[in-house]
Amino acid sequence: MKVGDITAVLEAFAPLRLQESWDNSGLIIGSPDDDVHGVLVGFDCTSALIDEAVEKGCDMVVTHHPLIFKGVRRIDSKDPVGAAIMKAIRKGVAVYAAHTTADKVIAGVSGAMARRLELKNVSIMVPEEDGTIGLGCIGDLPRPMTGEEALRYVQKKFGLKVIKSSKPLETPISKVALLGGSGEGEIPQAQAKGAQLYITADISYHHFFTPEGFMVMDVGHFESEVEIVDIFVEEIRKKFPTFASYKSSALDRSNPVHYFLM
Repeated sequence: MKVGDITAVLEAFAPLRLQESWDNSGLIIGSPDDDVHGVLVGFDCTSALIDEAVEKGCDMVVTHHPLIFKGVRRIDSKDPVGAAIMKAIRKGVAVYAAHTTADKVIAGVSGAMARRLELKNVSIMVPEEDGTIGLGCIGDLPRPMTGEEALRYVQKKFGLKVIKSSKPLETPISKVALLGGSGEGEIPQAQAKGAQLYITADISYHHFFTPEGFMVMDVGHFESEVEIVDIFVEEIRKKFPTFASYKSSALDRSNPVHYFLM
């Protein structure tokens, strides 16, 4: 098997042409012609993930977030990114990321959120091209809920410890917009689409002041996107069912954000 065989599967699912101009999806370390004997899929490419790949006999890792995101001016072993780059190169581990490419397909990040909440009549929130791709999803809850009911429902469906929310609506909520990861910039689009509730992550303070009839929830960056790891593994196994492909055994412990609950 070649690295290019694995990247072809991922790019059939989430084509590179879809990525945002600021993104760095694709093959980050390695060559498409390199041999690969096993693939480990995680969320972020860390030194720990490279170590796990080596332990499992994998010479390729696939993640959602790119290891190299913005320009790297120096590679320092004391810096988390630098350490992971050095370790991957030294150990001969190829590194691939499918970031905004996986955000823009309905079967990707936001679609997974919609399926988890069992939304109906799901469509792209910010459509591009022919409307089948784009950022976010919008759909209808299985039944109308008050804001407090929606909070409990989302917490249960996502298995969350904490949700940051604007003031819960007392009027029934039926239409919900979703965008995995940092989505505060798309709040106007969610409102324009008629959503009464918008679920995303990384919402800053002032965006919690919402207009009447509209509510936002911040469920966490990792929590909103992590299901994409299972999707990547499934895509690889679907194409190569006997190939050594694994989900990181440390995935549940890899969220860099920690919550202290009294």
